[in-house]
Amino acid sequence: MPPLIKHFFLIRVLCSVSKIETVKTKTKSMAHLEVEPKPSRPWWVWLIIVILAILLAALLFNKCNNETAGTSADTTSTDSTQGPLARTTPDWRTVDFNSATQIDPDISDSDIQTRSNGTYTIYTLGENILFPSAGNDISEKGVKKLQMIAGVISKRYEGATIGIYGSTDSTGPADENKELGKQRATSVKDWLTQNGSISSEQISVQSLGETEPIANNDTKAGRQQNRNVSIVVFPK
Repeated sequence: MPPLIKHFFLIRVLCSVSKIETVKTKTKSMAHLEVEPKPSRPWWVWLIIVILAILLAALLFNKCNNETAGTSADTTSTDSTQGPLARTTPDWRTVDFNSATQIDPDISDSDIQTRSNGTYTIYTLGENILFPSAGNDISEKGVKKLQMIAGVISKRYEGATIGIYGSTDSTGPADENKELGKQRATSVKDWLTQNGSISSEQISVQSLGETEPIANNDTKAGRQQNRNVSIVVFPK
């Protein structure tokens, strides 16, 4: 074989081998790239994520607290345009005028009858003591009795709720007796508010008429006892 042709074939073989090696190298590089693990994130990236999570949790917590506080404030707040809350009123129908008699150290006048059941105190004055024989104006004798009762209320029962009951005997029509009891209870209320330093908002007028006798209406003495005014004091 001529030398020139021989050299030509040799060069072709070498080129083929070179191409094969190149292909093998590329294949190895690609395989290496496929299995090479992805690089991990830097530590400061994770730190930023943690800080953002903490801030988000704090914002949500504060929002929940503010909503709870707002609800509580709405529940307990009062409207300044409204008047004061109404005073709790006792059930005046449940008063027992035959409660046990008791001795009150601040009531030295035997004309004032004192009764109590532990929840309220009753001060009772006869009609003949409070009023003159005709009319509903408080008598001079009655004024002294009321001054003593008013002093006890101011001293011991400040801010108490008070009911004033007017009672009569069974003589005459029931509706007239009801009206008479109301008139006399109103007279006592007016005196206490004007002279006894007791607010009219604390006092209510109740008329029993002839419905709650404390004595027998068949006798003159009994009827006289039934004509009375009772001051019922519910402590604050």
